[in-house]
Amino acid sequence: MLKNSNWRKLGIGCLLVLAIAVGFLGGRALADQPHMRAALEHLRAARSELQSAEHDKGGHRTNALRLVNEAIGQVERGVQFDRTH
Repeated sequence: MLKNSNWRKLGIGCLLVLAIAVGFLGGRALADQPHMRAALEHLRAARSELQSAEHDKGGHRTNALRLVNEAIGQVERGVQFDRTH
């Protein structure tokens, strides 16, 4: 029978293996779509810049931020679609 410390070590080991596997598969899923990954990086940078911009733009900054967020969602859904089809 395993002692508590051995169970703990086994549990930690299993968690580490799981974390490595998830990280590898997640990175691989984006790595096989370099243009989509680049698009996401650029869109996220654009979102950050828009969030940092002064607010008084006649509503255009807010609308641009909304559209960038929609674009991020579309790219993420496109990546997911490609993974499953």
